[in-house]
Amino acid sequence: MNPDDDGQINSDRLLEQYKLYVEMADRVSQRRDQSNRFYATLVAAFVALLVVMARLDVSTDTWSVVFGVVGAFGMAFSIVWFINIRSYRELNSAKFQIINDMEKLLPYAGYSKEWEILRPPGDSPRYIQLTRVEQFVPAVFFVFFLALLIYGAYRLMSG
Repeated sequence: MNPDDDGQINSDRLLEQYKLYVEMADRVSQRRDQSNRFYATLVAAFVALLVVMARLDVSTDTWSVVFGVVGAFGMAFSIVWFINIRSYRELNSAKFQIINDMEKLLPYAGYSKEWEILRPPGDSPRYIQLTRVEQFVPAVFFVFFLALLIYGAYRLMSG
Protein backbone atom coordinates (compact mmCIF):
# COMPACT_ATOMS: atom_id res chain seq x y z
CA MET A 1 0.00 0.00 0.00
CA ASN A 2 1.43 3.36 -0.96
CA PRO A 3 1.56 6.16 1.60
CA ASP A 4 -0.52 9.31 1.14
CA ASP A 5 1.07 12.68 0.35
CA ASP A 6 1.98 13.16 4.02
CA GLY A 7 3.75 9.78 4.16
CA GLN A 8 1.00 8.05 6.17
CA ILE A 9 -0.96 5.01 5.07
CA ASN A 10 -4.66 5.77 4.75
CA SER A 11 -6.15 3.21 7.13
CA ASP A 12 -9.71 3.65 5.82
CA ARG A 13 -8.61 2.94 2.28
CA LEU A 14 -6.51 -0.02 3.45
CA LEU A 15 -9.45 -1.44 5.39
CA GLU A 16 -11.75 -1.13 2.37
CA GLN A 17 -9.21 -2.84 0.13
CA TYR A 18 -8.75 -5.55 2.77
CA LYS A 19 -12.51 -6.16 2.99
CA LEU A 20 -12.75 -6.33 -0.80
CA TYR A 21 -9.86 -8.79 -1.04
CA VAL A 22 -11.34 -11.04 1.67
CA GLU A 23 -14.67 -10.99 -0.16
CA MET A 24 -12.99 -11.84 -3.47
CA ALA A 25 -11.12 -14.76 -1.85
CA ASP A 26 -14.46 -16.04 -0.55
CA ARG A 27 -15.96 -15.74 -4.03
CA VAL A 28 -13.12 -17.79 -5.51
CA SER A 29 -13.89 -20.49 -2.94
CA GLN A 30 -17.58 -20.37 -3.89
CA ARG A 31 -16.71 -20.68 -7.58
CA ARG A 32 -14.47 -23.64 -6.78
CA ASP A 33 -17.38 -25.28 -4.95
CA GLN A 34 -19.70 -24.68 -7.92
CA SER A 35 -17.09 -26.09 -10.27
CA ASN A 36 -16.77 -29.22 -8.12
CA ARG A 37 -20.54 -29.68 -8.21
CA PHE A 38 -20.49 -29.39 -12.00
CA TYR A 39 -17.84 -32.09 -12.37
CA ALA A 40 -19.54 -34.33 -9.80
CA THR A 41 -22.76 -33.99 -11.82
CA LEU A 42 -20.91 -35.01 -14.99
CA VAL A 43 -19.51 -38.07 -13.26
CA ALA A 44 -23.00 -38.94 -11.98
CA ALA A 45 -24.31 -38.60 -15.55
CA PHE A 46 -21.68 -41.04 -16.81
CA VAL A 47 -22.61 -43.53 -14.10
CA ALA A 48 -26.33 -43.01 -14.86
CA LEU A 49 -25.61 -43.75 -18.52
CA LEU A 50 -24.01 -47.04 -17.50
CA VAL A 51 -26.99 -47.90 -15.29
CA VAL A 52 -29.44 -47.15 -18.11
CA MET A 53 -27.37 -49.19 -20.52
CA ALA A 54 -27.38 -52.10 -18.05
CA ARG A 55 -31.17 -52.20 -18.24
CA LEU A 56 -31.14 -52.36 -22.04
CA ASP A 57 -30.57 -55.51 -24.00
CA VAL A 58 -27.44 -54.55 -25.93
CA SER A 59 -24.70 -56.61 -27.55
CA THR A 60 -21.33 -57.25 -25.97
CA ASP A 61 -19.65 -55.09 -28.60
CA THR A 62 -21.98 -52.18 -27.80
CA TRP A 63 -21.18 -52.54 -24.11
CA SER A 64 -17.47 -52.57 -24.87
CA VAL A 65 -17.74 -49.40 -26.92
CA VAL A 66 -19.83 -47.70 -24.21
CA PHE A 67 -17.26 -48.66 -21.55
CA GLY A 68 -14.47 -47.32 -23.73
CA VAL A 69 -16.22 -44.06 -24.60
CA VAL A 70 -17.40 -43.40 -21.03
CA GLY A 71 -13.93 -44.31 -19.75
CA ALA A 72 -12.16 -41.97 -22.18
CA PHE A 73 -14.50 -39.03 -21.57
CA GLY A 74 -14.48 -39.66 -17.83
CA MET A 75 -10.69 -39.65 -17.77
CA ALA A 76 -10.60 -36.38 -19.71
CA PHE A 77 -13.10 -34.74 -17.35
CA SER A 78 -11.17 -36.04 -14.33
CA ILE A 79 -7.96 -34.45 -15.63
CA VAL A 80 -9.70 -31.12 -16.31
CA TRP A 81 -11.36 -31.29 -12.86
CA PHE A 82 -7.97 -31.88 -11.20
CA ILE A 83 -6.40 -28.96 -13.09
CA ASN A 84 -9.38 -26.77 -12.17
CA ILE A 85 -8.98 -27.52 -8.45
CA ARG A 86 -5.24 -26.76 -8.60
CA SER A 87 -5.91 -23.51 -10.42
CA TYR A 88 -8.41 -22.36 -7.79
CA ARG A 89 -5.99 -23.37 -5.03
CA GLU A 90 -3.19 -21.32 -6.57
CA LEU A 91 -5.48 -18.34 -7.11
CA ASN A 92 -6.70 -18.41 -3.51
CA SER A 93 -3.15 -18.90 -2.20
CA ALA A 94 -2.07 -15.74 -4.00
CA LYS A 95 -5.06 -13.84 -2.65
CA PHE A 96 -4.31 -14.91 0.91
CA GLN A 97 -0.65 -13.95 0.55
CA ILE A 98 -1.84 -10.46 -0.34
CA ILE A 99 -4.37 -10.49 2.51
CA ASN A 100 -1.59 -11.51 4.92
CA ASP A 101 0.58 -8.65 3.63
CA MET A 102 -2.30 -6.22 4.16
CA GLU A 103 -2.80 -7.53 7.68
CA LYS A 104 0.71 -6.43 8.60
CA LEU A 105 -0.61 -2.86 8.36
CA LEU A 106 -3.80 -3.56 10.35
CA PRO A 107 -4.19 -3.66 14.14
CA TYR A 108 -4.87 -7.42 14.17
CA ALA A 109 -3.84 -10.04 11.62
CA GLY A 110 -6.66 -12.60 11.92
CA TYR A 111 -5.87 -14.76 8.90
CA SER A 112 -2.15 -14.81 9.66
CA LYS A 113 -2.89 -15.80 13.27
CA GLU A 114 -5.25 -18.53 12.04
CA TRP A 115 -2.43 -20.06 9.98
CA GLU A 116 -0.05 -19.87 12.96
CA ILE A 117 -2.57 -21.85 15.01
CA LEU A 118 -3.31 -24.39 12.28
CA ARG A 119 0.31 -24.87 11.16
CA PRO A 120 2.67 -24.34 14.08
CA PRO A 121 6.34 -23.97 13.03
CA GLY A 122 8.35 -27.17 13.32
CA ASP A 123 5.22 -29.17 14.07
CA SER A 124 3.35 -31.39 11.67
CA PRO A 125 0.30 -29.55 10.38
CA ARG A 126 -2.98 -30.41 12.07
CA TYR A 127 -4.90 -28.90 9.21
CA ILE A 128 -4.91 -30.29 5.69
CA GLN A 129 -6.12 -27.81 3.12
CA LEU A 130 -9.43 -28.78 1.57
CA THR A 131 -8.07 -28.33 -1.96
CA ARG A 132 -5.41 -30.95 -1.23
CA VAL A 133 -8.12 -33.40 -0.16
CA GLU A 134 -10.35 -32.38 -3.10
CA GLN A 135 -7.64 -33.41 -5.55
CA PHE A 136 -8.06 -37.05 -4.55
CA VAL A 137 -11.66 -37.12 -5.80
CA PRO A 138 -10.90 -36.58 -9.51
CA ALA A 139 -7.87 -38.87 -9.14
CA VAL A 140 -10.08 -41.69 -7.84
CA PHE A 141 -12.56 -41.14 -10.66
CA PHE A 142 -9.70 -41.07 -13.17
CA VAL A 143 -8.66 -44.55 -12.01
CA PHE A 144 -12.29 -45.74 -12.21
CA PHE A 145 -12.68 -44.42 -15.76
CA LEU A 146 -9.29 -45.82 -16.76
CA ALA A 147 -10.47 -49.23 -15.55
CA LEU A 148 -13.65 -48.85 -17.63
CA LEU A 149 -11.60 -47.95 -20.70
CA ILE A 150 -9.25 -50.90 -20.24
CA TYR A 151 -12.16 -53.27 -19.59
CA GLY A 152 -14.00 -52.02 -22.68
CA ALA A 153 -10.91 -52.41 -24.84
CA TYR A 154 -10.25 -55.87 -23.42
CA ARG A 155 -13.82 -56.98 -24.18
CA LEU A 156 -13.60 -55.64 -27.72
CA MET A 157 -10.31 -57.41 -28.41
CA SER A 158 -11.31 -60.70 -26.83
CA GLY A 159 -14.87 -60.81 -28.07
